[in-house]
Amino acid sequence: MAQSADTAAEHQRILREVESTDTNCLGPTLRSVYDGQEHGLFMEKLEGRIRNHDREIEKMCNHHFQGFVDSITELLKVRGEAQKLKGQVIETNRKLRNDGKELLATMDELTQCRLQQRNIATTIDKLTHCLPVLEMYSRLQEQMRAKRYYPALCTLEQLEQSCLPRAGEYRFCAIMAENIPVLRAHIRDVSMSDLKDFLESIRKHSDKIGETAIKQVFCFLVCVVCARFACNSTLANDRVPGAQDLVDFSPVYRCLHIYTVLGSRDTFENYYRKQRRKQARLVLQPNSNMHETLEGYRRYFNQIVGFFVVEDHVLHTTRGLVNRAYVEELWELALSKTIAALRTHSSYCTDPDLILDLKNLIVLFADTLQGYGFPTSQLFDMLLELRDQYGEVLLKKWNRFFRQILDQDNYSPIPVATQEEYRRIAGQFPFQDPELEKMSFPKKFPFSEFVPKVYSQLKEFIYACLKYSEDLHLSSTEIDDMIRKSTNLLLTRTLSNCLQYAIKKKNVGLAELVQIIVNTTHLEMSCHYLEEFISNITNVPPHMVNATKLYGTSTFKDARHAAEEEIYTNLNLKIDQFLQLADYDWMAAQGGGQASDYLSDLIAFLCSTFSVFTHLPGKVAQTACMSACKHLSTSLLQLLLEADVRQVSMGALQQFNVDVKECERFARAGPVPGFQGDTLLLAFIDLRQLLDLFIQWDWSTYLADYGRPSCKYLRVNPHTALALLEKMKDTSRKNSVFSQFRKNERDKQKLIDTVVRQLRNLIAAHQS
Repeated sequence: MAQSADTAAEHQRILREVESTDTNCLGPTLRSVYDGQEHGLFMEKLEGRIRNHDREIEKMCNHHFQGFVDSITELLKVRGEAQKLKGQVIETNRKLRNDGKELLATMDELTQCRLQQRNIATTIDKLTHCLPVLEMYSRLQEQMRAKRYYPALCTLEQLEQSCLPRAGEYRFCAIMAENIPVLRAHIRDVSMSDLKDFLESIRKHSDKIGETAIKQVFCFLVCVVCARFACNSTLANDRVPGAQDLVDFSPVYRCLHIYTVLGSRDTFENYYRKQRRKQARLVLQPNSNMHETLEGYRRYFNQIVGFFVVEDHVLHTTRGLVNRAYVEELWELALSKTIAALRTHSSYCTDPDLILDLKNLIVLFADTLQGYGFPTSQLFDMLLELRDQYGEVLLKKWNRFFRQILDQDNYSPIPVATQEEYRRIAGQFPFQDPELEKMSFPKKFPFSEFVPKVYSQLKEFIYACLKYSEDLHLSSTEIDDMIRKSTNLLLTRTLSNCLQYAIKKKNVGLAELVQIIVNTTHLEMSCHYLEEFISNITNVPPHMVNATKLYGTSTFKDARHAAEEEIYTNLNLKIDQFLQLADYDWMAAQGGGQASDYLSDLIAFLCSTFSVFTHLPGKVAQTACMSACKHLSTSLLQLLLEADVRQVSMGALQQFNVDVKECERFARAGPVPGFQGDTLLLAFIDLRQLLDLFIQWDWSTYLADYGRPSCKYLRVNPHTALALLEKMKDTSRKNSVFSQFRKNERDKQKLIDTVVRQLRNLIAAHQS
């Protein structure tokens, strides 16, 4: 029963929802009925509810039926009256229409006339506003055809802002309005195309623009020089065209105005600067072979100058297209790249004339840009660096000059037959010798040709250094210091090396060496004349505190000393060559009465050689002679003690003694003047005492007096004596070297053994 009550309550609820809910929402309600198990019962209740509602509707209709019938009856009564009223209205309408037909016709005519008048007035008013638009548009088209883009842009702006708004909304106005952006874009594109053509043009003509600007500076300098020397010059009066004469800048101005009007000035400025930066990098990139000719450098400089002349002109003729900071930034870039390029390419230059021309070109380049307000001090600093390279190239060039002079010289005193020849040589080299001047012709200068030639080349080198220092804005003191330092390098390095080369040549003889010593002596004496020469051309007194002194004196002294050493060496080599011809019979029974042939030839050679030394300073000749004698003495002793000589007879020693006496006779003869007494004989004193000791067999005196200052054989070394004595021992015991003393042969051999033993004891005692 409980379940039936719940079901009934649920059905009542669903029925209420069906009666009160919108039909669109009945789906879920009805689904709940079918989801249950009692939908048949629900249908019965629904049918019952429908019947109840039908009964209520029927009751309500019955209640209102009488009123409805009454209303229909009243309407039927009014229908007749309505028909009468309708007839009256139709008649009245007919009469009214007939009466107003003429009036309507007149009113229609009046209305049409008024409409025409209004249309005419409106048309006149519209035409009044449209005609200026059409006229202005016609003018715009004419300006576009004439490529007068800036006035066209102004007309376009006036048309858009003033005329079209007043004209009204017409199709042609709309077409014009739609065409305005197209025209603006066309004007912008055309002006940009003109600008590109302009940029391409100035890129191609930068060389000519720069050349013109540099020529202006050159003409100005010519004017200054002409004014200084009060002379006339047609070149100074000719007008050189400027950048504005060579380039039409109107595309830049026009494009700038157009982009300003279009509100895109920043875009234009950025584009212009970007393109010019690209062109700057192209201009600053030199050709790989620029260093080969001066014209390559000139084109490079002309392009750079042309670029910055254009930028300077744009800076001063436009308001803000480029500013000073932008131009200075470009110049800093250009300066660094230009200096780097010049350093790289100038390093390949080996021609001093090309470097000098390059320096003059750089000075003109710097002066030109400085005239436009660009700082160029770094260029002049770079020129000071280039000066060092110029000096090195000059040194190489003069090295060839000096080598050629030294190779072609005959190393003989210069003969002169006439006064003119004498004056010519004296004019080339500062030489004064009153005694030589008094001598009659023909006569000879003491030096050879290379002295005046070398001196002349030294002066030419100084002139070449001076040429580089011009126009570098240096003081006289700085120029003087530069020239002196360069000249010192020429003397101490280049000329010194050339002199050493001439001295060390294989085929140089003693006569040539002697002449080199004479020549360097005179060149050394000329150094103070070079000092005066430099002071005269630089206007810096030689007594200035900071004046650099020339090192020529030391250079020529070193060369002279090298020549002297070479003389000593060559003499010794000649002596060695003669000694190689020595052919002693070391086992001879007795010596000969005459000196050996090789030694006689050697003495004759030394006599002829020292006769040539008359032009040398006395000390040099004496040193050479003493050195030769000492070397001869030492070599003879070495010959005697040679390991290949295993035995020496007394006869061989006697022959050797004759040769040494010949050497001593040569020394006494005084082959070179200036030796006091028997000074030259001291060169042979060691050999003389050794031979006397052996020939006189005075061992008792030697052994007794050894070590005393007054020892008779003070210069005999016991080691030397022992070595020679060992060679006199009879090692075979068959052929004694003392065969001439046959009866005392055994005693003599014992005596030699005794002396050998005593010498060894003497050596051991002094070593301990």
